[in-house]
Amino acid sequence: MKLTKRLIVMAKKHWGTLFIAVVGIIGAAILNLVTPYIVQQMTASLETPEGLTVQTLLVFSGALVLAYLLRAIFRFVSMYVSHLAAWRFVPELTLMVYDKLQSLSMRYYQDKQTGEIMSRTLSDTRQIEVLVAHALPDLISNVLVIVSVAIMLFTINARLALLTLIPVPFVILVSRLFSKKVAPLFQINRKVLGQIHGAYQDNLSGMKEIQAFGQEAREHEKMDRWRALDAQVNIRANLANGLFHPSVEFLTSLGTVIVVGLGGYMAIQGTMDTSEIIGFIMYLSLFYQPLAILARLVEDVQASYAGAVRVFDILDAESEIQESPDAVELPRCSGQITFDHVSFSYDPQEPVLQDVSFTAEPGQMIALVGPTGVGKTTVVSLLERFYDPQEGTIRLDGVDIRGVTLASLRSQISMVLQDVFLFNGTIAENIAYGAQNATQEEIEAAARIAHAHEFICAMPEGYATVVGERGVRLSGGQKQRLSIARAVLRNAPILVLDEATSAVDTETEAQIQDAIEGLAGSRTILVIAHRLSTIMRADQILVLQDGRVAERGTYQELVAKGGLFARLSQVQWRTAQAQADNFLQHGFGGEESA
Repeated sequence: MKLTKRLIVMAKKHWGTLFIAVVGIIGAAILNLVTPYIVQQMTASLETPEGLTVQTLLVFSGALVLAYLLRAIFRFVSMYVSHLAAWRFVPELTLMVYDKLQSLSMRYYQDKQTGEIMSRTLSDTRQIEVLVAHALPDLISNVLVIVSVAIMLFTINARLALLTLIPVPFVILVSRLFSKKVAPLFQINRKVLGQIHGAYQDNLSGMKEIQAFGQEAREHEKMDRWRALDAQVNIRANLANGLFHPSVEFLTSLGTVIVVGLGGYMAIQGTMDTSEIIGFIMYLSLFYQPLAILARLVEDVQASYAGAVRVFDILDAESEIQESPDAVELPRCSGQITFDHVSFSYDPQEPVLQDVSFTAEPGQMIALVGPTGVGKTTVVSLLERFYDPQEGTIRLDGVDIRGVTLASLRSQISMVLQDVFLFNGTIAENIAYGAQNATQEEIEAAARIAHAHEFICAMPEGYATVVGERGVRLSGGQKQRLSIARAVLRNAPILVLDEATSAVDTETEAQIQDAIEGLAGSRTILVIAHRLSTIMRADQILVLQDGRVAERGTYQELVAKGGLFARLSQVQWRTAQAQADNFLQHGFGGEESA
């Protein structure tokens, strides 16, 4: 009931439509009572001295036709309008869930499967349509019918009406037992379905790896286990249904037997008229039918409830990153970045950053280097406020980023990530993704800066070429250059390059490096790099080790120190020298070269 009340409040803008549906439901319920009454009166007229005349028969027949026609109209109104309200509300709810997902911090997604979240967003929200369009209208209409018919039955014969109520407590008891047994099964079913969606999404995204490593049989077995579990849960639920519905039908049939037997005995004794017995039996069918429908509604409500619980789990999730109530809009900043004694950990037992402090002045290039896993990318995530530090302060132009709106903060930063994500659209759309109303000339200018214009023009449809899901039709280097073009076009005062040249060849790397150096001075550039040759001209290099800033200085200063940076530089230099020697020795051809 709490979930139902909450859904009704959320659907407030559709109350008018739902009211029309309720009017249709009430109208149909009233007309359900009219038809047995007409038949009863027609039967009663047979017992009068003058009997049933042709004129009276025509009147009764016309009244029945009109009653049945009006009932059909009211039912159409209730069914159509309730579905209309449901299918207007469900897409709104789906959008609410999506908006909530956009507002949640990155920590929420750390242990979630994309497919499982998609199942909640698209599949579970659709289950609520059953509640709005079917369960609630049927609940209202059938409760009205049961109450109204009960009144009519007691009006005809109170003693016989009391006997008709004998099966009702047993129907309620069986329904409660069914609900208690089946509710967990429906919740398990929705959970299993979400996990199956997650497994499918993982496997479809990793199909290249599955085929490359020859793991088709292994993944087949995994999906077969999921299929078997899904089937098992559904079979158990249907077993409960198979026991429940016949039980309800049997109990209601016993009520009919009681009425027919005792009603017939009363007729023999002369304490009930034939017309009253006929009217009573017709009303009785209207009394037990809604009871059976309400029993079946338990199944629909449980399925909707299971979906609603999973939907509200998302809507009720608290984002770790919250805007303060008095957050202000940060105007375009000059690009000064300050990390002041910042410490952070994803897991309290494993600190990632410890007491990190540095300042990047406007127009400077700051490089972050160090072994894998020392927190370089975490620095960028904290700057974007995907996470908040446990200690310390991060400021832009002297303003604590926790005191500004997220939208205005992130508008100050353009990012090029190591794992490039491209949307399934055209090249032009992907480049212009972060810049509103960008012209074709601006898009092409950004592509030239990223040295992407030539390969784009070489494609059959140029900038109108569709890149495919996640840019599947492009090479790693091409995707990375498009990502750089996208960041350049955004024209934010801060440019973050997280391994921006990791997927390009040496020649392209040099070209991109020239482009980056061309941007130097016009914006603050924060570079994460493993290739130390790309940061030789950085104004300041921060060397991270064990989550701390172990060294800092220019390239020449750090090499001269002979510390960690110098050792990393020597390793990379020896590797490059060995590759060059191998090339000079073997050239382009021959088996040795291969």
